[in-house]
Amino acid sequence: MTSESSLIISIIIPVLNEADHILPTLASIGEAKDVEAIVVDGGSVDATVNLVEKFYPTSVKVISAATGRGSQMNAGAAVAKGAILLFLHADTRLPVGFDTIVRDCLRKHHVVAGAFRLQIDGDLAGIRLVEMGVNWRSRLLGLPYGDQGIFMPATVFHDIGGFPNLPIMEDVASIRRLQRLGTIAIAPAAVITSGRRWQKLGILKTTWINQLAIVAYFLGVSPDRIRSWYQSK
Repeated sequence: MTSESSLIISIIIPVLNEADHILPTLASIGEAKDVEAIVVDGGSVDATVNLVEKFYPTSVKVISAATGRGSQMNAGAAVAKGAILLFLHADTRLPVGFDTIVRDCLRKHHVVAGAFRLQIDGDLAGIRLVEMGVNWRSRLLGLPYGDQGIFMPATVFHDIGGFPNLPIMEDVASIRRLQRLGTIAIAPAAVITSGRRWQKLGILKTTWINQLAIVAYFLGVSPDRIRSWYQSK
């Protein structure tokens, strides 16, 4: 790793009982250059932390934070060394060459942040249509979500005040702040995220629930109320 922080990408991964997914996610970092990985545990009671410390004892920093994706990502950003921050869900794998892709995206004029295209791991009927819809929304509306691996310069992260401490929709709230500053680029490569929720609830029900949650948020419904409803499904 270079000592020049301007070249370092800090990958911040909030986790909570992600023993089944965290190792493939960390493995996807591969041989990327000038990166650091920070796993932020929100109180896991499974083997998540033990697995990270066993297989990545020196190359991955593990810290603890209050439960909540927003607060966990903020805690990771607070100890990050890099000038670029990449926020990655624990069940989402990065594409080969992501480090070059991220740096290239952020060099473009007026770009303040970026995210990857989305690919969902699974072959359920209709899953490719979901991907198409997500990628269309991201590209045309500049509205990617957290499972697409949002990245930005650390200076921009601090300019928007980090992630709001919300129980849900912290990614959408941050994207709306970023949109006021400039363009959000969508990288040409895709991350691969777990299809577990789609497999559990089905394509139509999951998509319907997700869209209702977004609409409710934009209509001003309390994030606490949205989370309570969302988690009951």
